[in-house]
Amino acid sequence: MSPTTTPPGRVLITGGANGIGAAIAERCSGDGYQPVVLDREGHNAIHCDLADPSSTIQALETALEDGPITRLVNNVGAVFPNALSDQSVEEFEAAFALNLRSAFICAQTLLPHMREAGFGRIVSMSSRASLGKKLRTAYSATKAGLQGMTRTWALEEGSHGITANAVAPGPIATDLFAQANPADAAATHAIINNVPVQRIGTPEDVAHAVSYLLDERSGFFTGQTLYVCGGVTVGAYRD
Repeated sequence: MSPTTTPPGRVLITGGANGIGAAIAERCSGDGYQPVVLDREGHNAIHCDLADPSSTIQALETALEDGPITRLVNNVGAVFPNALSDQSVEEFEAAFALNLRSAFICAQTLLPHMREAGFGRIVSMSSRASLGKKLRTAYSATKAGLQGMTRTWALEEGSHGITANAVAPGPIATDLFAQANPADAAATHAIINNVPVQRIGTPEDVAHAVSYLLDERSGFFTGQTLYVCGGVTVGAYRD
């Protein structure tokens, strides 16, 4: 079932204080939604440790004090780069806790409100690395896990008017990317040359995709992963 019309309302965004999350929050505001940010920092955020279940649940309870939330963007994440031979169990567990478990907790907590409204939008931030990338054992596992949960949620909740989708960015020009990839470095130029559109993506590119998936009119799009990667996932690009 689905309502005839659904007011914009609020959008819960995890990790929305910086980078892609901040761009999503800004785009949501421009689309007429009220962003509700859960993050460790940020002037207007509800502060919490999203890797900690108790802290996350407490922050969600605070967010819901102002009423139900029927749109969710599971954006928070961290990379924990390391080769298989060197990846520690602690790093793997930290990636699971932040990248994957927080999304499960947020979706499960907001689900009753979505079902009651007969409407819901869940968007989870995966990554092109889910297809495989060196030094990303923990990261790729958790980002692929988000895609698996997304497909399951789409099957379980479609009859309630709830969609679940994932967005998988490729190389995006965030502060973290710039720190790891100096603009004048040969390796950075190699990354750009491998992107068919011949540029690095922007946080706004990702926010635009999220905006589409949050829209009430996107109710027939569910269980999918939308790669925002400039064409990198199509295959190896060569001049």
